[in-house]
Amino acid sequence: MMSELPLEQVRTLLAVVDEGTFDAAAAALHVTPSAVSQRVKALEQRTGRVLLQRTKPVRPTESGAVLVRFARQLARLERDAWGELGLSGSGEPTRVSVAVNADALATWFLPALSLVPGLCFELHREDEDHTAALLREGLVMAAVTSSPDPVPGCTVRTLGRMRYLPVAAPEFAAAHVEGRPLPEALSRAPVVVFDRKDDFQDAFVRRLGCGSAGPFRHHVPTSEGFLDTVAAGLGWGMVPEVQAGPLLDRGRLVVLAPGAWMDVTLHWQQWKLDSPALAALADAVTATAQRALRG
Repeated sequence: MMSELPLEQVRTLLAVVDEGTFDAAAAALHVTPSAVSQRVKALEQRTGRVLLQRTKPVRPTESGAVLVRFARQLARLERDAWGELGLSGSGEPTRVSVAVNADALATWFLPALSLVPGLCFELHREDEDHTAALLREGLVMAAVTSSPDPVPGCTVRTLGRMRYLPVAAPEFAAAHVEGRPLPEALSRAPVVVFDRKDDFQDAFVRRLGCGSAGPFRHHVPTSEGFLDTVAAGLGWGMVPEVQAGPLLDRGRLVVLAPGAWMDVTLHWQQWKLDSPALAALADAVTATAQRALRG
């Protein structure tokens, strides 16, 4: 039973995951590395499961992620309880960890944080298709995700649809797209992608009836850099409507397929905790998304 788990061992497991190594966890906990190792081994023996992958940095196994999530939720509830009792005299700020995709971070998400003063945020940037995995591993308390299926122990709210347009610089469109069937042109033209996990441009080309975008790919892992690369004429890409708008108005970008776009429905997932900090953040994110995203 979870109530029988030695809390000192569970907190030590969390420290190892957060710090990345046994030595760093020992320094954070002011104990010896041997003590950290013994506590983790004792917890593994008690649960009958391997809880950590001994890599650098250390990663929790699937079973370990369950206990890491439990430890982080326990710490959150403990801090909230001390705060309500007026006994949070340590001066430590209320910290909330959130996973959010780069495009939301660059467009509408940050104003939501300004609506919740007094919180200290730890943001983890990840693709919206993968942010739920950070929740599942217990690395964050909440996430903006494309998955409507709740992670165990989490609630889900639908935020709205983020629209993406296929755009390019006018000179790029003239050289690579105009006068050709669009599916064929985009399957051969240079393309900009976020990273090797980014399948978005390929998905758009598949929707047009071709297999995938072209093999000549620029990898640009920031939302702002992605937009600048497309505007510079190095390739075409799927850009959030709110980002593309000003450059479309100034003629620096053109839409390659008028009337064609891709929408991504975003959701807010968070732990099922009676936490004032999480509740306030959820309300702020939801309100901001309603103004910025499509319904």
